[in-house]
Amino acid sequence: MLESRPSEEPASALPRTLQRIVLTGFMGSGKTTVGRLLADRLNWPFLDIDRVIVAETQSSIPELFRVHGEPWFRQLERATIARCLVGQDPPDGPHRSLVIALGGGAIEDQGTRELLLGDSATRLIHLEASLPTVLRRCQGTEAERPVLADRESLATRYHHRLPLYRQAHHSLLVDLLTPGETVGSILALLRNDA
Repeated sequence: MLESRPSEEPASALPRTLQRIVLTGFMGSGKTTVGRLLADRLNWPFLDIDRVIVAETQSSIPELFRVHGEPWFRQLERATIARCLVGQDPPDGPHRSLVIALGGGAIEDQGTRELLLGDSATRLIHLEASLPTVLRRCQGTEAERPVLADRESLATRYHHRLPLYRQAHHSLLVDLLTPGETVGSILALLRNDA
């Protein structure tokens, strides 16, 4: 669940008040891949909220949606994010600094947006990938992402979420960036927050 790696980038180059970097974006935008690399560079632990939920409930995300419905899941997701923001993610214990990757739909919950945008020690970063990029990156994952089968519904969902993602502290176009370049761009944005 919580991963920590050797440092390449001194976190001291970032604003001193910054304790959490939270990545949001549509499926295929690179949240988990970039999150791990960013955590590596900063020597901060990394959390993927979907993985935390799966580990704690012992159920897959699609199964939780099927059994309990989306409103219930969004409440669980918001509570999990809130707990992680204050460093109460058992069994790993409290962590001052953290990189977090959200599930693609977390941003739809107004309470989650308020939680992330209202915390002065957190920066919410939107990794913006165009729909063609998302489709290209997610090719071959249709079995685990059944929503990819219905392209019209997928496009509707993408365009509904886009303005919500763009409410983040920073929005970064990632279509033409490698994961490493995305990490460098995030760090540059955050250094300018100082």
